[in-house]
Amino acid sequence: MSTATGTGSSGKNTTAWRNWAGNVTARPVREVTPASVDELSAAVRRAKDDGLRVKPVGTGHSFTAAAATDGVLIRPELLTGIRGIDREAGTVTVDAGTPLKRLNAALAREGLSLTNMGDIMEQTVSGAISTGTHGTGRESASISAQIKALELVTADGTVLTCSAKENPEVFAAARIGLGALGVISAITFAVEPVFFLTAREEPMTFDKVTSEFDALYAENEHFEFYWFPHTGNCTTKRNNRSSGPAAPPGKVSAFVEDEILSNGLFQVVNSVGRAVPATIPGIAKISSKALSARTYTDIPYKVFTSPRRVRFMEMEYAVPRAALVETLRELKTMVDRSNLRISFPVEVRTAPADDITLSTASGRESAYIAIHMYRGTPYQAYFTAAERIFTAHGGRPHWGKIHTRDADYFAQAYPRFAEFTALRDRLDPDRLFGNDYLRRVLGD
Repeated sequence: MSTATGTGSSGKNTTAWRNWAGNVTARPVREVTPASVDELSAAVRRAKDDGLRVKPVGTGHSFTAAAATDGVLIRPELLTGIRGIDREAGTVTVDAGTPLKRLNAALAREGLSLTNMGDIMEQTVSGAISTGTHGTGRESASISAQIKALELVTADGTVLTCSAKENPEVFAAARIGLGALGVISAITFAVEPVFFLTAREEPMTFDKVTSEFDALYAENEHFEFYWFPHTGNCTTKRNNRSSGPAAPPGKVSAFVEDEILSNGLFQVVNSVGRAVPATIPGIAKISSKALSARTYTDIPYKVFTSPRRVRFMEMEYAVPRAALVETLRELKTMVDRSNLRISFPVEVRTAPADDITLSTASGRESAYIAIHMYRGTPYQAYFTAAERIFTAHGGRPHWGKIHTRDADYFAQAYPRFAEFTALRDRLDPDRLFGNDYLRRVLGD
């Protein structure tokens, strides 16, 4: 790809930008790779002078067109690294283009850790927070909820520092800003001394998980499970703090579980299922029983995250936690009664309520249901039927995953939606940071 290279360089783009899943493409007029906040501000001002819209892009892990633009695409490769660690305050400030995996490794070297994180760490920190990336937790919330301050370049090139005390109305919204309020240049996260988590993974039936869900949720700091469609089988994972010492999975166990069953072999069985859909229910029964129980202990990012190399399409909705079991049972009934053939497990996680304006957990305890289809397999019928169930329970779609909702829906789903759009009108009245996706979900 002919990305502009060099410090603060920019140039015309000759090939289309494509996201990780391959379902979104864009052809910007030019790409810019700023190496400092000053260069980023200058790039924003120049784009405005040229009448071009601006979008920053991370690693393209969103399934929506949130980062697509026909104007100026801002690449973050040179805006990376830790600016500073404040051990007394318990914070770390990082440049916006820093990949989560690099941040996690750097924090571990300093004896520090984020409190919670999602299950992949390929994204940039700014991309992850802008779409509301989350893990699972009883008390600990999304990555965005762990932000203490952020630096935002607005439409006129001004650099705003935002926190609970400084520009608090911007801070309330920009922690999950969808790229609509400006370009994030730095983020300050809360961190804590590194700790151990003991992970306990074991099979459990769908009926047992759903009937005991409230207890499993209450008894574990981090609980999640995967249901295998066409079966009554689930795999559960409980992560709880431990005094240690580290006892990671053995090399053979890790290879079998993470590489063969979750990536290599999984790729093969999905390819077979795509070619011959009738084989999927049988494969699902085998796959759902292939993952055995195991317990291991390690530092947080090595427990929370895992490699994901099998490419897929994904929809995820947050429903009120109290509605989780009923929603999931309806989803299972729909699948069982349909002609759908689904080779990917359904992932279920939780989050406490938070105070971020457009967080999927804003103001309510939430449970997440994520559905997937192998890339290249028709997904629309499954996603449409599932979305009908999710929205009937007041669901809020993940901002970076496939959905069909629009601004009218979100105005009802989010009590503070008008607060966000009013702030956008103030910070970006000319929609310098707009695109078709934002027009649909926020209005114009």
